[in-house]
Amino acid sequence: MAVQLNHTIVAARDRDATAAFLTEILGLEPAPVYGPFRVVSLGNGVSLDVAQADGPVTAQHYAFLVSEEEFDRIWGRIKERGLTYWADPHHRRPGEINTNDGGRGLYWSGPDGHNLEIITVPYGGG
Repeated sequence: MAVQLNHTIVAARDRDATAAFLTEILGLEPAPVYGPFRVVSLGNGVSLDVAQADGPVTAQHYAFLVSEEEFDRIWGRIKERGLTYWADPHHRRPGEINTNDGGRGLYWSGPDGHNLEIITVPYGGG
């Protein structure tokens, strides 16, 4: 069997709100509770297991590969919520998307400061 990522833990100040934010913006099914986690299931069998943090949350980066249609729907939900988005990971180009590698991409911040990204083409895939 090839090595595959199965899940990763996402720290959150409010586990339930963070899981709801992710599922709503990304257009995913609601995240069920499994032990201390809210499990956000992604389309490739990987899950983001959102856990309540006992202290400060260190921001991480999570990138999601999506279709062109999904990109438009997610981008629409980001704009509907009035969230700031950027074309770059350092947040220097607000209100723009990028066309890196022949696809489209953008970044936005989650409730805990996590740097979230959607791309339609994997890096180096253009």
